[in-house]
Amino acid sequence: MEKSFSESYAKAGVDITAGYKAVELMKTHIARTMTKGVCSDIGGFGGLFELDLTGITRPVLVSGTDGVGTKLKIAFIMDKHDTVGIDCVAMCVNDIICAGAKPLIFLDYIACGKNVPERIADIVKGVAEGCVQSGCALIGGETAEMPGFYPIDEYDLAGYSTGVVDKSKIIDNKTMEEGDVIIALRSSGVHSNGFSLVRKVFDVENADIKTPVEALGGKSVGETLLTPTKIYVKPVLALLDEVKVKAISHITGGGFYENIPRSIPKGLCAKIKKSDVQVLPIFKLIAEKGGICERDMFNTFNMGVGMSIVVSKNDVEKALSVLKANGEDAYVLGEIVKDDENKIILL
Repeated sequence: MEKSFSESYAKAGVDITAGYKAVELMKTHIARTMTKGVCSDIGGFGGLFELDLTGITRPVLVSGTDGVGTKLKIAFIMDKHDTVGIDCVAMCVNDIICAGAKPLIFLDYIACGKNVPERIADIVKGVAEGCVQSGCALIGGETAEMPGFYPIDEYDLAGYSTGVVDKSKIIDNKTMEEGDVIIALRSSGVHSNGFSLVRKVFDVENADIKTPVEALGGKSVGETLLTPTKIYVKPVLALLDEVKVKAISHITGGGFYENIPRSIPKGLCAKIKKSDVQVLPIFKLIAEKGGICERDMFNTFNMGVGMSIVVSKNDVEKALSVLKANGEDAYVLGEIVKDDENKIILL
């Protein structure tokens, strides 16, 4: 077969051969994610995956899609591209696990101004790592070179994931009641939300974000902000095998005020003391440097809590034990109380 190449397309700024090289470079990373159900190789028109429904009576597919957002601007400034893929996977699979579903497959989409194969391979390296952390397979993706639309040194990254759960095991908050306890799973940092505000606070395009900062444990602002979003899939799946979980909230854009109420039924409310939240140093620095009030901080960022889980008060100790055995330094965040007006009270 004649090798694909278009001189005219190359003159327009699209290098087809660079795309082929990028695919070759990313293959070793993709291979790390292969799981039992994968039925296709990279390069086809669609990724194939065979469902193993052992132990599942009524399978329900749960899907999520998201991107990394303007956190990518930090990656451009730091010239570090091998972790934002973890963020992309995390934003999708952490949503899926809130329904109790096990993520199975992931697909990514990279749009760039210029296809630099080594950089694309670095991005996919991060995506693959996120897939390994969440136990799902990277079965496909797309890299689109779009000169004139994106600057040559910039790109966008988004992804899509699908998981499965038995209908009888979907987490739906129907059994939540007064006295239930909210457990916090720590975040690894800012994760992938609120970066438009973060970028404004630190003036990242003009200021020095590469110099170590004492308040951040000797790490630079840029390094701290690029810390990948934590993936909670495996610890939460382990918890679901041992404890009746009544609700899960992924704390993303909108912070506490927007995300925790999404998993609470009418007539009940989350009661949380702000003093009980184990706030990470980066958030204290953001608030101080930006002059941001406490209310806005809790309404924008995760503040150190990447996920919250509601269980019966009788299951708290067991839940904490299971989570800690699976690498999560979890702690009690608050409680569920009766309230017809609010779904969250931050004291």
